[in-house]
Amino acid sequence: MKGDAVNDSSPGPQEVFQQMVREQYTTTTQGTSLERPENQYVYKIGIYGWRKRCLYLFVLLLLIILVVNFALTIWILKVMWFSPTGMGHLRVTKDGLRLEGESEFLFPLYAKEIHSRLDSSLLLQSTQNVTVNARNSEGEVTGRLKVGPRMVEVHSQQFQINSKDGRPLFTVDEKEVVVGTDKLRVTGPEGALFEHSVETPLVRADPFQDLRLESPTRSLSMDAPRGVHIKANSGKIEALSQMDIKLHSSDGMLVLDAATVCLPKLVQGTRGPTGSSQRLYEICVCPDGKLYLSVAGVGSTCQENSSVCQKST
Repeated sequence: MKGDAVNDSSPGPQEVFQQMVREQYTTTTQGTSLERPENQYVYKIGIYGWRKRCLYLFVLLLLIILVVNFALTIWILKVMWFSPTGMGHLRVTKDGLRLEGESEFLFPLYAKEIHSRLDSSLLLQSTQNVTVNARNSEGEVTGRLKVGPRMVEVHSQQFQINSKDGRPLFTVDEKEVVVGTDKLRVTGPEGALFEHSVETPLVRADPFQDLRLESPTRSLSMDAPRGVHIKANSGKIEALSQMDIKLHSSDGMLVLDAATVCLPKLVQGTRGPTGSSQRLYEICVCPDGKLYLSVAGVGSTCQENSSVCQKST
């Protein structure tokens, strides 16, 4: 069996040891010099030159901005009166927000309820008008209250004013106006003007004042299913008309219940010449109160036992 020849050119352990000792203990003596390798480079670590100056300038600028922002934050907190409970006159409580003193809103205010303090009233003031809107879930305006310099406008399907106990006092809708008080008082010197019909159980004037029902250009009609009662406790009743005054009872009779019935301006007739076409009549009253006309003469032509009175009995 032949063995292969091995060519090992690596240095042995002894040669390696001698080389290490030679490198460790080689020293330079005076007058001798060691040559350094030609291909040797020096690398500098860090920022130098204009880059370093720009970096310092940028850090200084950031520091100035930080100081200015901190000063502005302190100034805003002082001017706006920030505190742990709120800002300025605004206080955050468990029941909501509380504003003390006068507050000005430059944009719309949305709130569920607005209350004043117990010892003061709630004042809403504006140089133009104050508008309160109510909207539905879709954002459409369902009710509006507008207080302007010359007029108060309410846009709603119904307007109602209630008393302290919740009883409706005044109600307005598209069909009617309801006044729920026990007494409606009109204090104007010219009274009340109604363009259409009025339905009421009682019309009464103040004590020691006259009650006038007047229609300047049209007729005045009073209707009631069970009659119209006109009463003056301490005065007289006058009915004035430009034309005729008619007292008509469709199913009944006309009763003049008084101690004396006077017709002061009734013309008293005199017998004219024969064949005169002038006809004057005299109003006569039967014992049962029935009225009838009789041809006027020199004297009274009314007879108690007139045929008209006898027919009525």
